[in-house]
Amino acid sequence: MTHPPILGTLESALYTDDLAAAEAFYGGLIGLPVLTRAGDRHIFFRVGEGVLLVFNRCETVKPSNNTALPVPPHGTSGQGHYCFAVPPETLDLWRQRMEGAGVEIEADFHWPNGARSVYVRDPAGNSIEFADPAIWA
Repeated sequence: MTHPPILGTLESALYTDDLAAAEAFYGGLIGLPVLTRAGDRHIFFRVGEGVLLVFNRCETVKPSNNTALPVPPHGTSGQGHYCFAVPPETLDLWRQRMEGAGVEIEADFHWPNGARSVYVRDPAGNSIEFADPAIWA
């Protein structure tokens, strides 16, 4: 069976109960440009060619009232994961930036192939990874 082509990941979603804290973390500390914010429902950030969607988990489970944008209700509970691909030579800078902002480094290690990852938690408890893209080489 032949499958239709997939170009890659266009967007990924994380969920929070505090969009202001998410905006301070992703927009302020990490420096991602905000694409759009819709009140207390969501905030979207540009990440390279893709988009990080951060939703208020209490709002996205509600059916949409906007017939022009009939996005189905969605959400999750618990902690999600998101990984930023970063140049390997910047991992120490990311670690220092996080520590300087009082963000605990949860893990910092080298994978069996020698690539490195640094893990932190965002204000909602999601696992956020900064990694050398070679982890998947």
